[in-house]
Amino acid sequence: FYFRNKHRPFLLFVSLLHVHTPLITTEKFQGRSRHGLYGDNVEEMDWMVGKLLDVIDKEDLKNTTFIYFASDHGGFLEAHRGNSQLGGWNGIYKGGKGMGGWEGGIRVPGIFRWPGVLPAGTVIDEPTSLMDIYPTVVQLAGGEVPQDRVLDGHTLLPLLQGTEQHSRHEFLFHYCGVFLHAVRWHQKDSGTIWKAHYATPVFQPEASGACFKRGICTCFGDGVAHHDPPLLFKLSQDPSEANPLSADTEPL
Repeated sequence: FYFRNKHRPFLLFVSLLHVHTPLITTEKFQGRSRHGLYGDNVEEMDWMVGKLLDVIDKEDLKNTTFIYFASDHGGFLEAHRGNSQLGGWNGIYKGGKGMGGWEGGIRVPGIFRWPGVLPAGTVIDEPTSLMDIYPTVVQLAGGEVPQDRVLDGHTLLPLLQGTEQHSRHEFLFHYCGVFLHAVRWHQKDSGTIWKAHYATPVFQPEASGACFKRGICTCFGDGVAHHDPPLLFKLSQDPSEANPLSADTEPL
């Protein structure tokens, strides 16, 4: 692929099987990590991505190639074998894969590399979306997105290059299947981020933070609790979504 296209623009999209269950890890990487089979899978994924980057560097394409590495969702909390956690870990964030609006299922890092254009070591703490890939790629290719419809995504280049300081996503809507579970409001003038949950998964057992009895949380029916008024969190101060606000605690 590279040798056919290295002298002209190309788009390479790689969807890795890693780090998805079942954790397919080759013999070479089994037992490499201190963190069990999941860690082995992460290390093999790291090696695979490294091989791709090595070719980009070897072909002298480093400074002209825009690379975006991301995940489609957070860790899968219900994936266990005995006491071994097979589906990842979401740190301080509540919930995980398939849970509608909780941060653990939707807040994933994006890692960008474009040495000729993007400054190294920059950290941007702004909410973006995988829906932004399409308009970003269109802009990089010198095209224009369709003007006859509203697109959910926005080009990331102004944010990445520092010509804009804030994400163009003032609101993000978080669905579970076809059901709206939560809405995030990024209040631009203050930098405050609010999130309202209209429905949340019913954890089983209740205090477990996941749906272990079902194997994965469902989006509707008796698998969710509905909130009226919605559960409201100030994400900029409470990223773990531990303290729902009320009119008493947050008059605004």
